[in-house]
Amino acid sequence: MSATPTDKPAVPQGEVNRERLIEVSAADLPLHCPMPSMLLWNAHPRVFLPIGASGEELCPYCGTRYRLKGGPVRAGH
Repeated sequence: MSATPTDKPAVPQGEVNRERLIEVSAADLPLHCPMPSMLLWNAHPRVFLPIGASGEELCPYCGTRYRLKGGPVRAGH
């Protein structure tokens, strides 16, 4: 007997996207998701992510994690 789609456990969309990590540089700031280079760039509304202080941010819509190359931005540096 073959499995049907209803036999498979549902995977929340966010669980799949949390595995995605994108490294960005200072040239990408101010950071927003989705980024222009992404496929399906219009999949959710553009949201700006304040990545400078922490060096890492998670998109609240799709779960994509962004990491700033070089770490957090320090004031005065």
